Amino acid sequence: MKIITGSPAETRKFAQGFARKLRKGDILCLKGELGSGKTTFIQGLARGLGIRGNVVSPTFVLLAEYKGKIPLYHFDLYRLNSTEEIRALGYEEFFYGSGITVIEWAEKLKELMPEKYIEVRFKIINKNKREIVITPDNQR
Repeated sequence: MKIITGSPAETRKFAQGFARKLRKGDILCLKGELGSGKTTFIQGLARGLGIRGNVVSPTFVLLAEYKGKIPLYHFDLYRLNSTEEIRALGYEEFFYGSGITVIEWAEKLKELMPEKYIEVRFKIINKNKREIVITPDNQR
């Protein structure tokens, strides 16, 4: 699936609707350059999962956990430099569990990538426009 959004509000609205298609245990691996809309997308996902309150990038805490109809586990791997640092987070306990796991900068997982995941790629077109390409795993 490929979509072009024209503003951060459109990105959030699209993600809010997309959240309704997700199931417990789903893992979303987000890839894209800095400022491409990953956190904005997650804000929409959270709203779609019934999560209230502010959703911000957990860059400095690496993991944020939000309670809603389905829990949302939001990893931000931007500051990590090695797979050893990622292992130290205990990330696997969140995979395929009772919530939705979203990983920003998922390309840093390398060989730690889960077997089944939904890839979400972000591309900056201009100041406000973003291309979002969602590739579902083949195991759904």
